[in-house]
Amino acid sequence: MTEKIGVGQPAPEFDLMAPPGRKVKLSNLVGDRTVVLFFYPQDDTPGCTKEAQGFRDRIQEFRELGAEVLGVSVDTLQSHEEFAKKHSIPFPLLSDSYKLVSGNYGVLSPKGQAERVTYLIGKDGKVKKVFDPVNEETHAEEVLQALKELG
Repeated sequence: MTEKIGVGQPAPEFDLMAPPGRKVKLSNLVGDRTVVLFFYPQDDTPGCTKEAQGFRDRIQEFRELGAEVLGVSVDTLQSHEEFAKKHSIPFPLLSDSYKLVSGNYGVLSPKGQAERVTYLIGKDGKVKKVFDPVNEETHAEEVLQALKELG
């Protein structure tokens, strides 16, 4: 398994699909904004739902701070679409069904799911902070705090 990407390293490029067929590419986002890239194991499970809802409930604050929130798991586009609809998730959920991006970031678990790890990627494309382990209850607040500290 690849080692996890660390602070100061360039964030590996990705080009993934989000429902309803939207393509999201990291290089199209950095430069303009900070990217909150949170990997999570599985759609619609208790911990993952709580984590996504935390970001959902604070999305306006993230946007005001110039951040783009993106969720990534190895689930299918259809699974992401159902999960987002059921829980009113207002940000892209990216499908890493080939497990390449999770692998490139070093967060692919032995079970073949993404581990719960969040990367704060600066406008320069470098990792500014890694959240690992993640507490689903307080995670969105911790990421917001880190964003504010980045300025």
